[in-house]
Formats: sequence, structure tokens, C-alpha cells
Amino acid sequence: MEFMIGIQGDGFVLVASDSSSGRSIVRMKDDYNKMTKLSSKLLMLVSGESGDTAQFSEYIEKNVQLYKMRNGYELTPHAATNYVRRFLAESLRSSTPYSVNLLIAGYGDDGPELYHMDYLAAMSKVPFGAHGYGSFFALSVMDRYYKPNINREEAMELLKKVTTEVQKRFVVSLPNFVVRIVDKDGIHDISVPAKN
Repeated sequence: MEFMIGIQGDGFVLVASDSSSGRSIVRMKDDYNKMTKLSSKLLMLVSGESGDTAQFSEYIEKNVQLYKMRNGYELTPHAATNYVRRFLAESLRSSTPYSVNLLIAGYGDDGPELYHMDYLAAMSKVPFGAHGYGSFFALSVMDRYYKPNINREEAMELLKKVTTEVQKRFVVSLPNFVVRIVDKDGIHDISVPAKN
């Protein structure tokens, strides 16, 4: 019952994910972080089976850092996403595939970038994207209200509309969200009050 969303704007990418962790019908935690910082301007949001998400995130994080140590520079968002896609595609054809869905947000030489990837390693660059059951509600709201070159205030308003819609209509309660912005200055946390 996970939900994560990304919105690319004018000079930034706004991302959010619920902070619930559960199994079957039981919620185990309300403070689970589904975002992994890959580099100073690159963030990966991961959802799926809990063991797969943790192991996959750590492996990708460490290998992106190893690349920087060996070569002296960080991967661009496009290059890092292609690396992740290739690794996910190779694991899909092995005896131990990872069941993870991803959003990768970054800021590179070409400006802000947002990539959507599913567990079958199908990747695409998108202006906005979502994963999880909440995406059934989120995508229709974003189709209606998203516009190219959206500014930060408008993106936050759009995110509020989406989270309100999900909290109102989705049968499972997702009370807490972690929100971050990736821009030319790096990754920034945005405080959002919890809803009960």
C-alpha cells in the first residue's frame, strides 16, 4: 500500500513518498524512509517488497559512490538511471530478481530530470510520475493541473491536491509524507505537517 510521486518543475524536481511500512494488513512503521540519496543532486525513491527495496537501494547507492571515487566525478541523472535500469534488467533475468519500482530525481547539466521505472526495468523520462496504489488518484489530478515550467509554489499546491485526494479517497490511511526538492543546490527536505 505504498505511494510515491515526483513532479518536475522549472529548475527543480519535487518528490514525496508516504512513510508507512507494512506487510499484508498490518502497518509496522510510520517513519520509514523510501528515499535514497545517490549523490549530492540525485535521489532515488524505491517501493516494493521490503527486503528487495533495502538490498537494492544499498547496492545502487554504494556502486554510484564507488563510481565517483574511481573516476573523480558523479554520474549524471541520465547515466545513473541507465545504470540502475541495466542492473534491474539483468537481475530480472536471473534467479533472484528484485521486485522494486523506482522514481529517480536529479539535477544535471541539462537541468532537472525525473525518471519513472517499474519492476520490469521499463524506464522513461517523465514530467511527473507516481507509483503505488495512490497513483490511480494522483495521475488523474496531475494530468488535469500539471503544466510545463511549473514553479515551486504551484508544485507544492499540486502535491497538496494529490495527497488530499489520496487521503480522502484511498481506503488505506497514508497519514505521513516525506517531501524533498532536488535542484541546482542539492537535495532539500520540505516540512509537511502530518494529517491524522
